[in-house]
Amino acid sequence: MAQAETLVEVWRGPFCESVHRGHAVVWDADGGIVASWGDPDAVILPRSSCKMIQALPLIESGAAEAFGLSEAQLALSCASHNGAAIHTDMVRAWLGGLGIDPEEALRCGPQMPGDPDARTALIKTDSSPCQIHNNCSGKHSGFLTLAKHLGAGPDYVDPDHPVQVAVKSAFEEVTGETSPGYGIDGCSAPNFACTVTGLARAMGHFAAATGAGNARDRAMHRLTRAMAAHPVLVAGEGKSCTALMRAMSGRASVKTGAEAVFIAIVPERRMGVALKIEDGATRGSEAVITRILCGLGVLDARHPAALAYAHGPIRNRRDIVTGEYRLSGALSDWKP
Repeated sequence: MAQAETLVEVWRGPFCESVHRGHAVVWDADGGIVASWGDPDAVILPRSSCKMIQALPLIESGAAEAFGLSEAQLALSCASHNGAAIHTDMVRAWLGGLGIDPEEALRCGPQMPGDPDARTALIKTDSSPCQIHNNCSGKHSGFLTLAKHLGAGPDYVDPDHPVQVAVKSAFEEVTGETSPGYGIDGCSAPNFACTVTGLARAMGHFAAATGAGNARDRAMHRLTRAMAAHPVLVAGEGKSCTALMRAMSGRASVKTGAEAVFIAIVPERRMGVALKIEDGATRGSEAVITRILCGLGVLDARHPAALAYAHGPIRNRRDIVTGEYRLSGALSDWKP
């Protein structure tokens, strides 16, 4: 079995201080694997990188249409947001429009917002964060919408609940694999495992969707376009997903997940990307996804966001440059 491959080195002055090893696959919807690093068959938990797959039943069931969900709400259903007002206000309005009490119905748990203004506002008023601040509250709003449409019970994160049964079915169909199991995510929902190749294959399906095909094709197309059109809803200011999608001006949709998973959907190339950094370091996954997007020609390598995520530089607290990231030789000049 192939081993994880060194993909990123972290240099401080003349010394290689750390390395990030991992697995990555670029999948062509028309031809399969275009490139791979490490072990394409490594089994991973995709974590939040697969939220667009988890949102498929929301559209395919007719729930999104029945409740008149907007493109912005669909983007938020795929989000790992930082709890800014633009996110929490939308979640509050979304659930309020359904007649749902967020604190009673949500199962994601409270989380201190990552957005500086939202965090400061809570601290200044001596208030506690609530569940709408949770980075997954958009995804859970989608789950609640689907549960309401199905007339299902309140415990929508239970693996045997109709919502999660639908999510698992969609997950296995688009990855082309039978999931070997699941772990419980930080937001309490089941997160189904697959191979890196399976995740890349799924993203290839999203990339090839035109919106003119069957219900699955239309759902994938709507979610991909929603993410690309609303990058700030997918993550937030200062977050890599938002910065990279803005830099690409809608040419690709990207999504990170905990423990250094990252995906990309590139419609103009009909290609999907999936990667996992073995040690769980986000800086490693950000560097690798950025380099692959540059290689695919949808991100200008000279763009400030591309330079920042792929190379650094690393600065200390006095803003002195102390080091940089270096991509491995097998990745640094890659093009399909």
